[in-house]
Amino acid sequence: MKNLAVKKDDMVVVLSGEDRGKVGRVLAAFPEKQRVLVEGVNVISKALRKSQDNPKGGIITKESPIHISKVMKQERHEARKKKHGTAPAAAEA
Repeated sequence: MKNLAVKKDDMVVVLSGEDRGKVGRVLAAFPEKQRVLVEGVNVISKALRKSQDNPKGGIITKESPIHISKVMKQERHEARKKKHGTAPAAAEA
């Protein structure tokens, strides 16, 4: 399997989807699934059942992994904007 273009703690820009244009830090990379977990991106709400750890239950929000093809390193994105004089069509938001 190929190595991913981004690693943990890299700053990335989301290129497509609901969170297009957001910038975040990579919290984890999953090369076998070709996905990355980005801070503050693709946030989902999850219902928790009552348990000893969480006696009240409730709803929590957490990040969900997104496909590697939807992100680009921030440095590369900035260089691309500078070269073309404007933001690329995929990163405008």
